[in-house]
Order: sequence, then structure tokens, then C-alpha cells
Amino acid sequence: MRIDSKLPNVGTTIFTIMSALAQEHNAVNLSQGFPNFDPDPRLRRLVFEHIERGANQYAPMPGLMLLRERIAAKIEHTYPGANVHPDTEITVTAGATQALFCAIAAFVRPGDEVILIEPCYDSYRPSVETVGGTAVIYSLAAPDYKIDWDAVGRLITPRTRMICTNTPCNPTGTILTRADMDALAAILRDTDIIHISDEVYEHLIYDGAQHATVLTHPELRERSIAVYSFGKTFHNTGWKTGYVVAPAALNTEFRKIHQFNVFSGVHPLQAAFAEFLADASTYTGLEQFYQQKRDFFREAMNGSRLRPLSCAGTYFQLYDYSGISDEPDLDFCKRVTKDYGVAAIPVSAFYSDKRDDKVIRLCFAKTEDVLLEAAQRLCKL
Repeated sequence: MRIDSKLPNVGTTIFTIMSALAQEHNAVNLSQGFPNFDPDPRLRRLVFEHIERGANQYAPMPGLMLLRERIAAKIEHTYPGANVHPDTEITVTAGATQALFCAIAAFVRPGDEVILIEPCYDSYRPSVETVGGTAVIYSLAAPDYKIDWDAVGRLITPRTRMICTNTPCNPTGTILTRADMDALAAILRDTDIIHISDEVYEHLIYDGAQHATVLTHPELRERSIAVYSFGKTFHNTGWKTGYVVAPAALNTEFRKIHQFNVFSGVHPLQAAFAEFLADASTYTGLEQFYQQKRDFFREAMNGSRLRPLSCAGTYFQLYDYSGISDEPDLDFCKRVTKDYGVAAIPVSAFYSDKRDDKVIRLCFAKTEDVLLEAAQRLCKL
């Protein structure tokens, strides 16, 4: 049987490769982006309680209304003045990646162009290509990964249907500012371009900086689908629960795809999150929690020849290894895993053209003993 693959160039992800290599060599795995600690015990108990109470059949397609109401209250608490209607503007999803796919599938048709700013989360391009769209790449360079919005604007053509941004950004750890949002709004003005704003690390911003969300930018708010993740906020990436916030007209189209993709997210998890979110303290203070981890890891790495890049957000720290080796970053990561026992991700994996700036990504969403062990091994490089 002849199979005409929609993604002929997609193979095993770098995350699977590096995690398997880490397991094979008993390495400290700082490659995949997930915590090695459990979520709040009360949240875990709530899941079991709601299973026992009978939340075991399909949830409503848009998500439990109580959860959407609590999400709207969370948004108002976090971003005063950002009023979101829980019935028409919020949809609960089976994780952020599912949300991203449905948002792309809802609006991108064969031949449409989608502007992606790389390095970026590795699901964006395959999602665009699966529905017949064409990815148009704007490539950032280390060490600052600064966006020239005029250059991005020059990529816009009559076929441009969508642009995707991510702040804080995985893998770079950079954040967008209000000035960036203004510049983006300017280049999108008088167009029909949809904006996906990937804000899954919204609470992981450091050094007193504030998250620049599209929800408080009136012009971008009208054309944006903002994507969020409970997994990133509450340390449970395996629960695969997130949500999108979008104007009613965009959300209506999003739900048309969502309902035939998964129909609804996991019911007892939604019920547990709804109850847990009643207390605002559950989602405040995360920036201090993760900044402590970032600072602990960076201090432990002071004796390393790896050079840290700026990390303004997310739980990823980039390191420049050009002072150690001129190896391709994938080869360097494999060697470090095998010979020094620490698994990292080569940043070239986040570029379509495999651009190699001799930078690796390490995840610091780990307990201090793990971070210290990894740092001690890396300091031997």
C-alpha cells in the first residue's frame, strides 16, 4: 500500500531521543521540559474525590462551566481589566498542544501562510503543514533572540493567514514586552491575520518583570487566540489540561474543530481544577518558586565553562558551549549525555533549518538535589 505522508520529514522527536539516551547512560535528564516533583497534594486528592463523586463521563464540549467561570476570575485577578466571558470566550482543552493544533486547523487552509518565529515549540510547524498551510520562518539569533518587527512585517503577503508568538518563549527564555505587542499590532493592523499567542508560561517570569498578555492589549485581543496550560502552572504536564481565550467569533470556529478532535477534556481533572482555582493563592507566587530554582542552578553552574544566556521566563536555561567545543550541538549533547551524565536539548532542534549557534537547553524544573548533581557533572566539562 502506498502511503503519501503529510509529514515526510518528521521522525522521532529530539525529546524522545535524548530521554532514551539519558536512560541508557543513567544520566540526569534535564532535556524534557517537565518537573520531577508532584503537584499540590490537595489538587491530587480533589481528582480522586471527583472521580468518586461521579465525574467520569464526558464533560461539556467547551469545558465545565464552573471551571470556565473560575478561569475568568483568575484572568481578572491576574490581569485587572481583562474581562473575559466564560461562556463564549473560554474553551477548556486537552492540553495546550491540542489547543494549538485546533487553533491552526480552524483557520489555516491549503496554501495559506503562517509566520513562525524560530526557535519555537516544535509542534507549530507540523500542525501548519498537516492542514496544508505553509510555514514562513522568521529566524532569531543567539544570544539575545531579539525580534525585528519591521522584518517580520516584510514577510506578510496576501496569503498570510496567521502568526504565532510565544511569551515567555520556549526554548529561549525571552519575553515579549508591551512595546513588542504594540509593534506586532502595528504590522497586523488592517489585515485579517489571526494571531496565536502561546502564553503557557505566563506565571514563570522573573526579576520583577510583568507578563505582556494579549488579553490586556485591546487591538491584539480582537484577533488573538491565547493558549494556556494548567500543566505548566500546577506541575502536572501529564494531566494534559489547558484552555484558550479568544473573542466569541474566533472561539466559535475553534470549537468546531475542538469538538471533532477530542470533544472534551478529562472530566474529573476539570472538576478538580475548578475547585482548586477558588483559592487565588494556588497560582500566585510561582515566579518566586521558579526563580529560586533558576538562581540555584545558575549559582551551582558558576564553575562551569558553559556560558549562561539571559533567562527572563519559562523553566529553561540556555547555555552557550562555543568556548568548549565547535561540535554540532546535537553531537555535543549526545557526548555530554554519554560521557558526563547530563542530558540536554540542542537548540538547533527548534529551527526548521537546524541553525546551530552552539547553544543547548537545560530544564531547571527539578528538585535541588537533581540540579546540584547535574551542575557538578557539567562543571567537569
